[in-house]
Amino acid sequence: MSSASDSTMKSSSGFVVAAPRSGSGKTTVTLGLLAALRRRGLIVAPAKTGPDYIDPVFLGRAAGREAINLDPWAMAPDQVRALAAQHATGADCLVVEGVMGLFDASADGQGSTADLAAALDLPVVFVVDADRQSQSVAPLVAGFAHWRPDVTIAGLILNRVATARHERMLVSALAATGIPLLGAIPRRPELVIPERHLGLVLPGEVDGFGPFLDIAAHAVADYVDLDALLALGAPAPSAEAAPKTLPPLGQHVAIARDAAFAFLYPHLLDGWRSAGAELSFFSPLADEGPAASADAVFLPGGYPELHGPVLAAATSFHAGLRAARDRHALIYGECGGFMALGEALVDKDGVGHAMAGLLPVTTRIDRPKRVLGYRRLLHESALPWPTGLNGHEFHYSSAKQTGLPPLFEALDAEGIRQLPMGGQLGRVMGSYAHVIAAP
Repeated sequence: MSSASDSTMKSSSGFVVAAPRSGSGKTTVTLGLLAALRRRGLIVAPAKTGPDYIDPVFLGRAAGREAINLDPWAMAPDQVRALAAQHATGADCLVVEGVMGLFDASADGQGSTADLAAALDLPVVFVVDADRQSQSVAPLVAGFAHWRPDVTIAGLILNRVATARHERMLVSALAATGIPLLGAIPRRPELVIPERHLGLVLPGEVDGFGPFLDIAAHAVADYVDLDALLALGAPAPSAEAAPKTLPPLGQHVAIARDAAFAFLYPHLLDGWRSAGAELSFFSPLADEGPAASADAVFLPGGYPELHGPVLAAATSFHAGLRAARDRHALIYGECGGFMALGEALVDKDGVGHAMAGLLPVTTRIDRPKRVLGYRRLLHESALPWPTGLNGHEFHYSSAKQTGLPPLFEALDAEGIRQLPMGGQLGRVMGSYAHVIAAP
């Protein structure tokens, strides 16, 4: 394995970190691996399977390098490979964290971590929660290892091992699988990611994340054979062509970015820059408006519901949006951005807060109901994107609107028609969908 100093002269290797199910400690182990490898002086390129916005921020914090999303449901295979190749360039190792269990997918059976590992031709490092089991771990691992011939479980990491005797029992049982055991991490209460609001709070808002990351890095360095782990990695995909992404929203795109509007896919911004667009950023929480020269404004998702009073008082932000509308700039909001474009937002306590008022929409989160899933989106709008798009929806709030033409007609992953999404008024538009890619 190359060092950081000569990484640009050698190709990167890579692997996928997966588990039998959610809650196995996959994220904790991945964070520890990234931090431990980084402390060895390696340049590590982190990535996350699927549409998750939060885990990539944690992964990037651990690796000291921005993480990207690789979504085998929403992205075409050639885009997935091209993005992975681009991201791995100049790095020693590409580390991709999976989502849920290895074979868990969307409702149509597509988009699993296994699908991504197969598309990238990368081996799987399998994290198994050993708590409350001993010899039964062997048939569990054997079943996963032989389920798909195009997916290779190349190594195992046991998590939450209780005692030395427990470890001996596990090791003895797993010998029959023939899969190398890379390490056994003991059960430690401090190896739990600090509680996150609804599972969705950024690292800077999690008390104790820095100390937790130190503990995870030391645990991985102490109990996992990192040399063996690095040796099992396969070559990362090579860059055959630049990844195809959605066109920029304009020549100069002003993008809201702060704690209330933090959900941005790096591959979209990179694609827009590569297409020659100028990107500028502003903070609505600091009462900043979009640049006066911008011909497009993007309000991404985030947590406006946690900042209702501040956003309601952000008069310069509101005035800037109205000025952009009046000069016929394209204004597009996703999820939290869609909420901010409305007339009012009702927070969890039932208190209403005035928003920008560019769309006749009121959103509320005082009656939370989770809406979650992939979406195929059709549109006839000013968006400079193909009429068919792939996206994802995840929110607890709801929207009430009257007489507003929808932005998207939507199908779920199974092709079942959903209610029309969002709304558009001239060149102002938004919805709860997070757009990821064209099919």
